Parts: sequence; C-alpha cells; structure tokens
Amino acid sequence: MDIALLQQRLGHSFKSAALLQQALTHRSHSSLHNERLEFLGDSVLNCVVAALLFEKFNKIDEGDLSRLRANLVKQQSLYEIAQRLELSQFLRLGEGELKSGGFRRPSILADTLEALFGAIYLDSGFDAARDVIRAMYVPILQTVDPKTLGKDAKTLLQEFLQGKKIPLPQYNVVATHGAAHNQEFEIECLVPKLDIQVYGTGGSRRAGEQAAARLALEAVQLALAKAPAEPKKTRQRTAQLKLAGIATIQSEAAENDKRPNRQPKIAAAKEQDELPLDADGAHAESVGQSKSA
Repeated sequence: MDIALLQQRLGHSFKSAALLQQALTHRSHSSLHNERLEFLGDSVLNCVVAALLFEKFNKIDEGDLSRLRANLVKQQSLYEIAQRLELSQFLRLGEGELKSGGFRRPSILADTLEALFGAIYLDSGFDAARDVIRAMYVPILQTVDPKTLGKDAKTLLQEFLQGKKIPLPQYNVVATHGAAHNQEFEIECLVPKLDIQVYGTGGSRRAGEQAAARLALEAVQLALAKAPAEPKKTRQRTAQLKLAGIATIQSEAAENDKRPNRQPKIAAAKEQDELPLDADGAHAESVGQSKSA
C-alpha cells in the first residue's frame, strides 16, 4: 500500500499519519475506525460544495441550490470520485469484508472519502480541506447543467421517458471483466418501444448502468427528433362534437314526442274553465249534459 501515492492524488500531505490511517480503516478491521471522521467530513464537504455552488450559479434560488448540492454530494457522486482516486487499493478492511468484495462497494468507498475530508480538516484546518474538495469538484461543476440540477443519467432518462409516456428502460448485466479487485461491468440498457439497445461499462454495476443510461438518453432524444410529428386529431374531434349534437337533438325530439299526449287534457281543462257557471256554481254545459242524460 503506497500511502505517498494516495496523498499525491489527494493533493495533501498529512502531518499525522495516524489520522490518515484511521480515515482508511473500516469498522470491520478494528475498533479505531473512520465513522466519526466520516461524520465530520460530511459536514465539511457540504459546506464547501454549498460555497462553490453559491459562487458559480448566482441566478439559482435556494431550493434549486439545495437540490443541486444533494446530487453532488450523494453516495454515487462520491463513489465516482473515489474510483478516479483508485481508493479501493488503500482501504483497511476486515477479512469478511475483503472476501465479500467490500473494497469495491460504493457505500464503503463514499464513506471513506468523506472520512478523508474530515481527517484533512483535523490535520491542517478548514482551508486545506476546502482546497482538496475544490480541486475535485471544480472540474465536475464545469459539466453540470443547472437545468437538470445535477441529476444523474438514470434519473434523467427515467424522467424523460415518463414525460413522453414511454415505458421505463431495462438494465441487464451482460458481462464482467478483470480481476476480483478491479472488475469492470458491461451493462445493457434497453428501451423496447423505440427499439434502442446500448451498452455501458463501469467499475461497478451502478456505474455501468449510469454509463449505459447516458448513451440511451442521447439515443432516445435523437430517435424522437427524427420521428415525424403525429397529426392532430381535429377531424375526429369535430366528428365527435357532431355526434354529440345529433344525440342532443334526438333526445330533445323524443321528449317533445311525449309532450303532445298531455296537451289535449290541458286544452280541455282550459275550455272547462272558460264555460259560464250556473247559479249553483257548476259549469252550464256539464249541467246540461247531466239533465239530458
């Protein structure tokens, strides 16, 4: 384990070798592990990234800044940085974790990176930790689109497909390459409705899925851009309206057909009311009819 090489990649030389060793130690290895340093490093990281975003994106409001920061400091983002540092070869793990492949587990690598930030803060102060974090994140911020709020490729692909009412993509592990400590995963991403099939590779299954999703999103956008626009269904709508009008007219006509049956009774009642009354208050015609009977 070449600790000098790690310090060179971090851009920081530790005054305390013990702090560096503790930052690299998982709880499965010994009781003096890195979890407290991880807690401290998490806070330092959030502060530094928040300041970077505040400086770079002066037109984004507080809510979007918070969402952008959350995407930049989440486990996947830290894991990708740890992969670039090849941090797995410097971890101190217990025998069980070594056998189960803990050296390539995203959660362990992300936590160790945060522990290193905490250790640098204790070793040389906030400014030193800020400089290390800035060096890692400034290149990342150059590629961040504020419109997507730093969302990863899988999230962007899923949201795009949902917006177009297209079924979600399918991910499959096609193959794994390399030795156990340095495996590379080949992942297939399928969007069946658009007949899209792409492949991505990464140091973990998750990283491979992200790479495949990035390619799939580009392919989906290209396919939809080339597809002819669907004609508007104006004629069908007009036909529906006409049919609705006919149905309304027929309904009213049916009710009108029923009303004439009541009209003779109403007319007869009116005529009855217009006849003169006799002395007893009965209609004259009615009395006449009864007498003749």
